Amino acid sequence: MFYHDKKLQYTVRVDKPNPAFARMLQQAIGGIEGEIRVCLQYMFQAWGCRGPVKYRDMLLETGTEEMAHIEMLATAVALNLEGAGNDLKDKVAGENPLVAGIMGGMDPRHILSSGLAAMAVDSNGVPFNGSWVVGSGNLAADMYANVMAESTGRVLATRLWESTDDAGMKDMLAFLIARDTMHQNQWLAVLEELGGLENNHPIPNSFPQSEEVSAFSYSFISTNIAKPAAPDARWAQGRSLDGKGEFSFDHAQPHGEEPKLGPPKPEGHAQKEQMMDDGLKGVMNKVKDTLL
Repeated sequence: MFYHDKKLQYTVRVDKPNPAFARMLQQAIGGIEGEIRVCLQYMFQAWGCRGPVKYRDMLLETGTEEMAHIEMLATAVALNLEGAGNDLKDKVAGENPLVAGIMGGMDPRHILSSGLAAMAVDSNGVPFNGSWVVGSGNLAADMYANVMAESTGRVLATRLWESTDDAGMKDMLAFLIARDTMHQNQWLAVLEELGGLENNHPIPNSFPQSEEVSAFSYSFISTNIAKPAAPDARWAQGRSLDGKGEFSFDHAQPHGEEPKLGPPKPEGHAQKEQMMDDGLKGVMNKVKDTLL
């Protein structure tokens, strides 16, 4: 059950409306790096969270906060669109200022579909995609997915900050950037609390490594046909990060055999030529020979 406070989490102020920037802000709402993604990701992780209830509570609280961020960004989009015609009011009679705004980089759907409001789409008008939402049921795996989501979200917010000279927009984005900082640290703190690299890895730590083909557990396999020497790199030598093995650098080689598939089934209606073996004997004839 959710409750709403009609006041925004943080001030949203637009000093100079800019419909082109409203379009850019859509990426922070409905893009793969956006707030709808993290909101739904944390919510679905929470709704399916099993184990200590504190993790479920934390995910619910943060997912709910992300709703507030969607609201802030949607308000910013609307305010940037609201004044779209003001800067163009001195245009010659008969010229449509909104059309001029579109030609200047505005998303036409902000007029045609939403009536000067935000939408659940990215900056190109592509609808939000729920397949971006990660909720695996494994707490450690989900925390890494959350760090990635907050990291790319913070990268986007900083790029948006660089893309505007509007003081109000910079202030709002600076707040969102700060929250991304906290959330990155928050998910990393869970991973530390779970035991850090050595205890968490390999994920899932509940699967016995004795069941792995252990010769390949810590081998970096180079597929470079030139067969280069091992690089001076952390992943190519020394103790593994989980403390359970030694890294090696190996050149790729086949350990299996050439795959051999059976012939097509006649009722599958492949081409006749596919139904011939190397001796040019048809599948149907081979079936008859077998029966005889």
